[in-house]
Amino acid sequence: MSYLFTSESVSEGHPDKICDQVSDAVLDAVLKEDPTSRVACECFASTGLIMVGGEITTETYIDLPDIVREVIRNIGYTKAEYRFDADSCAVLNVINRQSPDIAMGVNTGGAGDQGMMFGYACTETEELMPAALMYSHALVKKLADIRKQYSSLMPYLRPDAKAQVTVAYSDSGEITRVDAIVVSTQHDPINSQSIIHNDVMEHIIKQVIPSHLIDSQTKFHINPTGNFEIGGPHGDTGLTGRKIIVDTYGGKAPHGGGAFSGKDPTKVDRSAAYAARHLAKNIVAAGLAKECTIQVSYAIGVANPVSLYVDTHGTSSVPGNVISEFIMNNVDMTPIGIINRLDLRRPIYQETAAYGHFGRTQFPWEQLDLVDVFSTIS
Repeated sequence: MSYLFTSESVSEGHPDKICDQVSDAVLDAVLKEDPTSRVACECFASTGLIMVGGEITTETYIDLPDIVREVIRNIGYTKAEYRFDADSCAVLNVINRQSPDIAMGVNTGGAGDQGMMFGYACTETEELMPAALMYSHALVKKLADIRKQYSSLMPYLRPDAKAQVTVAYSDSGEITRVDAIVVSTQHDPINSQSIIHNDVMEHIIKQVIPSHLIDSQTKFHINPTGNFEIGGPHGDTGLTGRKIIVDTYGGKAPHGGGAFSGKDPTKVDRSAAYAARHLAKNIVAAGLAKECTIQVSYAIGVANPVSLYVDTHGTSSVPGNVISEFIMNNVDMTPIGIINRLDLRRPIYQETAAYGHFGRTQFPWEQLDLVDVFSTIS
């Protein structure tokens, strides 16, 4: 039967995403000088304040306030009228060292915690990602690009923004149209919301959403509550790891519950989720399936996965258990194996912290380097 499916995204200026970017900027700064560092960095942001905590074990030194202020500055919080800006906000440091009890298991190559992680891929977009999520990411990314690079088009834009896209599917599961689009953008004081409505339609929506998917029945909600002048951490507190569905697959796939940002790759919450996406994407790209979900689970201190499950949602002639057995026999899914295969002990993480961890080819887990391997399965 036909159905609707919705996903959302938030901009780099959203308070939760500020915290994700700070956490990953700290991680990158530490890994740049000491690739074997152990990092679990969390942030909290509110009016005029950002607090950085967690556990870090490293041989290097970082200037935490400078790192935090640079992230905030690059996002665009540079004016005192925002009630949260790079130069005046307080930066509190409550970082400790990693627990030695956790370190004992990780030092021997085991997983840093128990848990299950998911990877997903489908043929809806060229990125092999769900369409509703990719369109949502593109909408808020377009707002940020205009604000930073082409500000004369929409000079009133402020950093905070959200988008949501509802896609309609046919009985056969094919995308037929976009049913609804929601865009909410923070702005300077302005005389008329109609200006924002017209600009968002012209410069954002029409540039992002394929025209053949928009019809006379498509619904547009642009700043539906009216004014959106108060935003960012002054409008709502921010916290690392609070946008895990935005970060992954927009609700199209399950989620194990573990956030990514601020965690070094010995944390399987992050590295195994990246590895599972890598596998799922290569399976779909190899033509084994049109849709693939992979679950992998770990026990703390144990290197090999406790389980690995492949679901191709009825789109493959190869049983999922055959694919999962092939993976376990041919792909190293230990934490060290994943780290080495994807070269994860590098400062590559801040860029992941806005606009999704998946679907962007600059990341190693998005490379199609296992297609030939999976093409041998029959």
